[in-house]
Amino acid sequence: MGTPETSREPCPDRILDDAGGAFGMGVGGGGAYHFLKGLYNSPKGARLYGGAQALRMNAPRVGGSFAVWGGVFSTFDCTMVYLRQKEDPWNSILSGAATGGFLALRQGMGATARSAAMGGVLLALIEGAGIMLHTVLEKNQNQAIMMEDPAAGMTGLPGPEAEGSSSSSVGSWLGGWFGKGKEAEAAASSGSQTTILESFDAPPVPTYDYK
Repeated sequence: MGTPETSREPCPDRILDDAGGAFGMGVGGGGAYHFLKGLYNSPKGARLYGGAQALRMNAPRVGGSFAVWGGVFSTFDCTMVYLRQKEDPWNSILSGAATGGFLALRQGMGATARSAAMGGVLLALIEGAGIMLHTVLEKNQNQAIMMEDPAAGMTGLPGPEAEGSSSSSVGSWLGGWFGKGKEAEAAASSGSQTTILESFDAPPVPTYDYK
């Protein structure tokens, strides 16, 4: 199972992928929110029309804002990957802070600092939740493997080879006490057969010479 950092797209394609995903999230979530808001604020008899109009007017705007945030975040993320030459959660945290500050530059230094802090904290929470979820899923997967094959993780239990060797050793030990008579009988019978075969004389070959 890959980590949240290694399961993402490579850096050139990551920007378009994150921008498209953020646009879809913004359109879906923002559209649902503004549709319900339009239903609530519209007069009776025109609620459905008011909800659809609010959805049409606000969903593209929210989706565009999400797409800009996702694209800028991925750009900073790829920059951090290039500068630090590694993939870790710190890239996402620093990229979130840089994105929040960059998008609030027109509002002054105070707003820029606040947006950068909020972006860094938000991405730190997201990365922490992702790491915890990955750890829990990996732990559950290992427990499932242990339940399917409990003897795989227990080094003290003998395997099939060890059980076979122990049974053969027990059998040989018991055979040494109780199987000597049978072994002697088998040896005697095989020896008698061998003796008979060895003592059996072949008939003489007839000759047709005239005496």
